Amino acid sequence: MESSYVKSVYKIDDLPQDRLVEVAIAGKSNVGKSSLINKITGRRQLAKTSGTPGKTQCLNYFRIEPGAAGAFYLVDLPGYGYAKVSKSMRRDWGALIETYLNKSKQLVGLVALFDARRDPTAEDQDWLAWLGQWDKPSLVVLTKSDKLTRSEQAQSVRRWAPAVANSQESPLLFSSNTGDGKDHLWQWIDDLRRARTRAPLKQ
Repeated sequence: MESSYVKSVYKIDDLPQDRLVEVAIAGKSNVGKSSLINKITGRRQLAKTSGTPGKTQCLNYFRIEPGAAGAFYLVDLPGYGYAKVSKSMRRDWGALIETYLNKSKQLVGLVALFDARRDPTAEDQDWLAWLGQWDKPSLVVLTKSDKLTRSEQAQSVRRWAPAVANSQESPLLFSSNTGDGKDHLWQWIDDLRRARTRAPLKQ
């Protein structure tokens, strides 16, 4: 698999124009989006990790070329929550994400990340409901699952299941340290991009 960072988009007019399929990665600022991207691509430093919540302030595009099915983009969205930034900056991020979700014809699915060790909050539920407005296939991924015992992992899935009741997929446990959940996540992404590749893009 080949993968590379392509660009950071701060304005919607700067979205790539090559019509590649896109899968977006969304979640809180410290949930492990960069670590997940690095793990599933096998590149330790493809997405830059940071100890400073809220560092991602744009749409980061990563081009992935896994083989015969053709290249596609993983799009790292700005994180929500926890970021020690101004309210006006958060509004700007929200507007950028909303415009992207409205306008990107290449977006085929959303991966929503949450910390497996935490209970769903009202903010998390609002975020999921907000993402659900765009009627895209979505997968809830519970990160840092290696920090839990098997029993605690099962409890985490049960806690999160009601929050994703409208999804066709159960919450997926994932660990960037052990790789647990990686194959399932790749299969989900692969099914989406292959389905879009076979179907004509809407004009």
